[in-house]
Amino acid sequence: MRKLFFAAVLLISVVGRTMAEEGMWLPLLLGKQVYDDMVKKGLKLTKEQLYQINKPSLKDAIIIFGGGCTGEIVSSKGLIFTNHHCGYDAIASASSVEKNYLRDGFYAKSTAEEIQTSLSVQFLLRIEEVTKEVLDSLQGLTGTERIQKQAAVLAAINKRMSNAAESIETRVSSLFKGNQFLAFFYQRYSDIRLVGTPPESVGKFGGDTDNWEWPRHTGDFSVFRVYTDATGKPAKYNASNIPLKPKWYLPVSLKPLKNDDFAMIWGYPGGTNRYESSYGIRLAIDINNPTLVELRDVRLKYMFEEMKNDPAVKLQLASSYASIANYWKFFDGETKQLLKYDVIGQKKKDEEKFNQWAKGKPAYEHLFADWGKAYDAWRPYTKHQMFMREGILGSPLIAFASSLLQLEAVLTRPGTPAADVLKAADAVNQGRKAFLEHENKVSDQKILGAVTKMYFQQIDKQQQPATFFPTLTQQYGSLEDDETYRRYAADVFAKTIIFDDTRWAAFIAQPDAATLQADPAFAYASTFITNYNSKYGIFSQQFNAKNAEFGRIYLKGVIEMDTIKAKKMYPDATFTMRVSYGNVKSYQPRDAVKYDFVTTSRGLLEKYKAGDYEFDLPAKQVELLQKKDFGQYVDPSRKDLVIGFITTNDITGGNSGSPVINNKGELIGLAFDGNYEALSHKLAFDKDLNRTICVDIRYVLWCIDKLGGAPHLINELTLAK
Repeated sequence: MRKLFFAAVLLISVVGRTMAEEGMWLPLLLGKQVYDDMVKKGLKLTKEQLYQINKPSLKDAIIIFGGGCTGEIVSSKGLIFTNHHCGYDAIASASSVEKNYLRDGFYAKSTAEEIQTSLSVQFLLRIEEVTKEVLDSLQGLTGTERIQKQAAVLAAINKRMSNAAESIETRVSSLFKGNQFLAFFYQRYSDIRLVGTPPESVGKFGGDTDNWEWPRHTGDFSVFRVYTDATGKPAKYNASNIPLKPKWYLPVSLKPLKNDDFAMIWGYPGGTNRYESSYGIRLAIDINNPTLVELRDVRLKYMFEEMKNDPAVKLQLASSYASIANYWKFFDGETKQLLKYDVIGQKKKDEEKFNQWAKGKPAYEHLFADWGKAYDAWRPYTKHQMFMREGILGSPLIAFASSLLQLEAVLTRPGTPAADVLKAADAVNQGRKAFLEHENKVSDQKILGAVTKMYFQQIDKQQQPATFFPTLTQQYGSLEDDETYRRYAADVFAKTIIFDDTRWAAFIAQPDAATLQADPAFAYASTFITNYNSKYGIFSQQFNAKNAEFGRIYLKGVIEMDTIKAKKMYPDATFTMRVSYGNVKSYQPRDAVKYDFVTTSRGLLEKYKAGDYEFDLPAKQVELLQKKDFGQYVDPSRKDLVIGFITTNDITGGNSGSPVINNKGELIGLAFDGNYEALSHKLAFDKDLNRTICVDIRYVLWCIDKLGGAPHLINELTLAK
């Protein structure tokens, strides 16, 4: 493997110090200083036990689960623990009204009962430095030209280094805003089966009310298994496949936790932007976040109205609703924390220091003046872009209708071969089937009406489609009247061919542009998308190119400046394997309030409300807890069952399902959330208030064993007592 010279310069040779809890470190590049600090805090494992390429190490137990979560291998038979919300879609897909595993829970009594899913998992094999190859190819390029060339170069490297025959995929990750490039090699396994899940009342206990909050009492876990062919290689689902024999799996600890205990979290944090400019923070506070929150609030309102009244609709919309709700609350909290802690002011102080350092350096001295002009040029169109993403395309019907623009392009292109038309028609036909499976017309129709009115009221009239709203008022009434939009939305849903099987089948059999263009759902999607793309998309492209270029130059300068000052840096999260370390730790969020570092079954029962949508519990669980039937999972110091705990670790989205590991490499919990007081963590880490919320592994095992009646799964684990 190539030596990682660039990374060594950034992460090892400097001798400064940051707060130990801050930082999502590449395991390969921990460096002596970071590793020594981990040991000082209590780590008992060697660097080789943490990460090796040619021999098994802890990193081999950590997986990408699905498309955006983390999981861990916990047995010699390929058993996976991850979060309930990470397995949510697979659990919902396996459920029916008759066999509602989402509502009632499920545990396979044997491997024969484990349920096939469409999930896959990926194991990291190795990392290679490709910085020189990439940067050499980008010499002299800037802006859009550089972005396009970089994308092409990375795609070429990915293709060259991948091996489809071995299910090995390579993905080059850009670190430090395009100043470093590492190639990550993964092996994908596609036979993943559902082994067990608690009832949703356990896995989502507290619902949206408790989301991003501490104290927390959520049993956020689910259990899956990896299968291979008879030779141990990745394979598609086959009844004859066998459980994976992993290189490494995590022992599971039953030991009680203490305040200040060492904790490390391994996983795949999705994305942070800790080196964002003050201009970017200002735009998020003023426009992006509040617009997103307002538009998602509308969508959630109408979805929830239907879900709470019909179990079938709840199953249908459950996964989509959970995804929308999660970051609705996140961005609301992020804005409040950014303002509360004056993150803009903090950024400006850093930028002023940079400007002082940059004087007399032509590559850097005018950077922030030029960057500010780029934001000024883009700001008038920012809300419009957010409305397109979260409003216009927030309607599932319109989002699907927008996919038909590709078919229209084929139908209106002169000389298009008949085979191309058939291929495009078949693609949208398959897309329609998938869309209809998850479509709830009642809520979607209300969403369409509501967001259309919001668009009219909030988007600059000069940016709106020229004829859409004048035509709307002629046909349906006043543009200030809710009833106008309700009538319009009702017409769209009643008249579109997308919901009419007979008319749709006739169209697919002989697709023609005139029929498509006359369809009201397609016309709506086409009108708004064409208006935005033809007039304002260019401003987005120009801004993105300039913002990327200025961000790259800024961070290049910061690296030079901070290396001189001997300050330690870590790269932003990029959904690549990272490790963070810290402690189990209580905290005081405000005056006269102090939070303990664990929650217990006593608090769970205090929150319990029979029949409540968010705070109900299975009757069997209430009975067991009231009897204090905790078994071997009891915490002896509290004489209670610990439900959750908090640590000071630095994580973000993508770390869902990540293992929380003690100083001996044993699993003590699963990370699943952050605390509301530090929701600015994507943009700014709070060393005092940041906490990671984790479900205690003893509660997970209690739910599997005592509540779920699956002691055979406990017997499969290696328990550390």
